[in-house]
Amino acid sequence: MTPRLTSDLWVSAYLRRLQLVNIPAFITSKGDATAGAVIVKLNTLDGNACAYHRSYDLDGNRVWATLAEGVERDVDASLNKQRSFDPDIWVIEVEDRQGRHLLDEDGLSG
Repeated sequence: MTPRLTSDLWVSAYLRRLQLVNIPAFITSKGDATAGAVIVKLNTLDGNACAYHRSYDLDGNRVWATLAEGVERDVDASLNKQRSFDPDIWVIEVEDRQGRHLLDEDGLSG
């Protein structure tokens, strides 16, 4: 079994990776440092957004799946609903007009 990173360490590494390529990102909800779930909201700065969360594919591999997508206020409402029943989640907001989030890169994909 591969050891899992704590949530706060993963978030710190992710924010640093984004910073290295000049993609602004912010922690908008700080969750449990050890095992809080992480949601990444991609704001394309055109009124739309997409939220991703870690999930599993049919083969049991960890992947980033779409949790909510569409008008930003609707995505925010979905995230608020998630926080209402899981106060330990982290929400990272990434702002990029090109739609880059880096979640598909090595080390972040699953």
